[in-house]
Amino acid sequence: MFRLPLARRCAAAVIALSLAACSPQAAPVPITPSPGRTLPPTSTATPLPPTATLFSAPPATQAPSPLPAETATTAPPPASPGGGVSSFPDPAAFTWAPLVSGLVRPTDFADAGGGRLLVLEQPGRVRVISGGQLLPDAFLDLTARVGSSGNEQGLLGIALHPQFASNGFFYLDYTDLNGDTVVARFYAPPGALQADAASERALLNTDQPFANHNGGSLAFGPDGYLYIGMGDGGSGGDPQGNGQKLSTLLGKILRIDVDSGEPYAIPPDNPFANGESGRAEIWAYGLRNPWRFSFDRATGDLYIADVGQNAWEEVDYLPAGAPGGANFGWNIREGANPFRGEAPAGVQLIEPVAQYPHPEGCSVTGGFVYRGAALPALNGIYLYGDYCNGRIWGLLRAPDGGWQNRLLFETGTNLSSFGQDASGELYLLDQRSGSVLKLEARTP
Repeated sequence: MFRLPLARRCAAAVIALSLAACSPQAAPVPITPSPGRTLPPTSTATPLPPTATLFSAPPATQAPSPLPAETATTAPPPASPGGGVSSFPDPAAFTWAPLVSGLVRPTDFADAGGGRLLVLEQPGRVRVISGGQLLPDAFLDLTARVGSSGNEQGLLGIALHPQFASNGFFYLDYTDLNGDTVVARFYAPPGALQADAASERALLNTDQPFANHNGGSLAFGPDGYLYIGMGDGGSGGDPQGNGQKLSTLLGKILRIDVDSGEPYAIPPDNPFANGESGRAEIWAYGLRNPWRFSFDRATGDLYIADVGQNAWEEVDYLPAGAPGGANFGWNIREGANPFRGEAPAGVQLIEPVAQYPHPEGCSVTGGFVYRGAALPALNGIYLYGDYCNGRIWGLLRAPDGGWQNRLLFETGTNLSSFGQDASGELYLLDQRSGSVLKLEARTP
C-alpha cells in the first residue's frame, strides 16, 4: 500500500502541510516512448501530473515545485470512449463531506449491500458503517493474526465475491505476524453485521523479504477473476530484481480463478498459465508497489497507481480486452524515466499515462472512474490522489486515445484509499484523522 523508506514516510505529514499551498502552475513535460517502450494499446501519452504513494515522502530538504497545468489533447473530442463528459467540471461545485470518524488507520473500503459499508483498519479490524454511523462492533477482528508493526504492514485490502449477496464470500489481503502476505477467503452470513473469523481459508502465502512494499490491493475483474496487487518485496530500488523476475509473485498483478480448483485455478489465458516461463498466477509485471488498482465498471479498463522510488509517481492503464503479460517497466524505469539499465532486446515496456515528480507529492493512491448518478459532470473521469498531501487529480481519456489531466481538489488528508459504493459514488479514507469522506455536490 505504501512505499519509500520508513524514515521518509515519517516526514510525510510535515511535508504534506507545506505542499498543500498551491504554487503557480507550470506546463508539464509530455511523456514520450523511448526505445523498448510502448504506450498502452489504443492510447497516446500526453502531459500528465504526478500522483502520490501512500506512506512515503520526498526528502525534507526538497522544495515544492509548481503544480503541472492541465494536460489536454490538441483538439479535445466531444465525448469520451466509455460514455461520459468530454471536459472537466468546475471542482468548486463539489465537496468531500465527512461521513464518519473514529476509525484507526483506515486502509480500504467495500460496499456489502443492505446499507452496510465495510472499512478496513490497518491493525486488523473490519468495521461497519450503517445508516451513516460507525457501528461499535467489528464486522471481523483479525488483530491476533495481523502483523502491523511496519508502516506498510497490516490489513491492506478487501474484495467481495461477485455473488457475495448470496454466497457470503469475501477476500482479504494482510501481512501476518511474520510480515508475510496472506490472501484469504472469509464467510459472512447474508445480511449479517459480523463475519465468521473461523471461516478463513488461505489462498496465497507469500514470503516478504522486507517490511515495505507489500501491495495489498484486491479486485474482481469484469471476467470474474480475482486480481491481486503485489509489491516488489521492499527495501529500495528493488535489490532482488523482483519487478522483472517472472519466477516470483512479487512486483506483479496476479489473476486467479477462485471459483475453480483448490484453493484456486489458473485462468487459461494467463500469460504464463503453463508455469514454464513464469509463475502461472502472473497477469502483469514490472511494478514497484501497486497501491490501488480498479476497473472502470462501464468499460472494463484497468487503472493502476504504482508508487515510485525517489523521483516519480505513476498511473498505468490497460484497456479492456488487453492480453496479459504487460510489463510496466520497474526497475528498468521509474515512471517514464530511466532508473536502472536497459530493457532486454524484444522486451516491450508500457509507458504510464500519468506521472508526477515528488515535489508535487510523495505517494500515489489509485482511485476509480466515476460512474455514479449523483454527479453527472464527473462521469468517466478517473480520480486518483496523493497520500502525503491529499491532492486529487482527474484523468480523462478521449476517443483518440489522448489524455487530459487536471488537479481538482486539495483535501489536506492522508489519503490512504478511495472507496466506491454499489451506486458508483466515491469516498476517500483519511488515515490521519480516521475519517471517511464522501464526494458530493456542493450546496449553494
